[in-house]
Amino acid sequence: MSLIGRLMPSSSSSSRASLEALTTRGEEVVPESLGLPAESVELLWRKLEEVYASGEHPAIQICIRQRGAVVLHRAIGQISGGHPPAQGGDPDDVVGLDTPINLFSASKAVTAMLIHKLDEENVLRLDDRVAEHVPGFERHGKGEITVRHVLGHRAGLPTMPPEVLNLDLLEQSDRILEILCDARPESEPGGKLAYHAVTGGFILAEVAQRATGQSLRALLRKKIADPLGLSWFNYGVARADVDKVAVNAATGFPLIPPLSGILRRALSTDLASLVNLSNDPRFLTGVIPSANLISTAYEMTVFYQCLLDQGLHEGQQIFAERTIRQATEPQTGWELDFTLMAPVPYSLGFMLGSRSVGLFGYDNPQAFGHVGLSNVFTWADPERELVVALLTTGKPILGAHLVPLLGLLREIGRTFPKR
Repeated sequence: MSLIGRLMPSSSSSSRASLEALTTRGEEVVPESLGLPAESVELLWRKLEEVYASGEHPAIQICIRQRGAVVLHRAIGQISGGHPPAQGGDPDDVVGLDTPINLFSASKAVTAMLIHKLDEENVLRLDDRVAEHVPGFERHGKGEITVRHVLGHRAGLPTMPPEVLNLDLLEQSDRILEILCDARPESEPGGKLAYHAVTGGFILAEVAQRATGQSLRALLRKKIADPLGLSWFNYGVARADVDKVAVNAATGFPLIPPLSGILRRALSTDLASLVNLSNDPRFLTGVIPSANLISTAYEMTVFYQCLLDQGLHEGQQIFAERTIRQATEPQTGWELDFTLMAPVPYSLGFMLGSRSVGLFGYDNPQAFGHVGLSNVFTWADPERELVVALLTTGKPILGAHLVPLLGLLREIGRTFPKR
């Protein structure tokens, strides 16, 4: 019998009890207070339970806000990364609402906003050449690459040597800097669109640190996390907190060409190896600006709600309105991304929604956010006054989760229509 059959047979009170034993619920507003049907939130939750029951995601957190109010705030699964038996599991292993989870590439949106904040404060400018801040970066014809090019995935440096994934290098910033300076561009700056899966974050971090004299962690804490009152929300965690982070699991069907080749080109390694790296204490305590922001679904909705509210949070102006417009203004249409080999719309730091089917469901052309490996979704949709954070620990590309996941994204759009 499939995991879906074991966990969710029709009309089975024992299966419901099994799911409830693995579920954590937070405070949520009454749906009717927002003009939503009483059953709408529970229908969404059933859709998410179907994603969980696919067996591809050992743990899932979700937080949804509309007009700032928390409509759905729940978690299901196990921190340890295992697939639970039909009758529950270790109560101490149940994922909580405050269990930190790695966002992978959804980290990029946060790093981008930190750069935009420094631009807002005139510490740096988006049209600064990287080499103005990082002497030596101009090597091999990279002198005209700007901060804007990096944010927009047009710096011509989409890949880095596999040695960058040597986790011992995370404590050797001079060595990482040398690799960046010695990298050879694959295209002219400002030219070909190619997703910078890892390189962009390291480049932006070096620029920010040189411009301010502060570490990226300290900057993120000072400029964004503390003003928003967020506890985790930083690159990696303290060594004492490593065991609190939810464990990632390599799940899904084995990849074959061309998908396996696309993924290896983007990440400089295969999926299973990357998942193993992500659970390594060196990864969890290091700083990988494009890939290891550790946070929770609730915290991510606080961040995106601030952006949706034109930079305001509890009466404090965290970002200027101009800064948010600059960060979210479309820079591409459905232009082919030569790393992902698919058309992806970008702003300077965010992935964008679509009038048709897109990364965040259907018909949300003003939506902005970012996805992370492989089913991490974080976004805000101004037309729906909606913020969504869906964090997962399974890392499937193809698998049994796809149909229920698409159903969940579709149901989110239906539940919260445009206003």
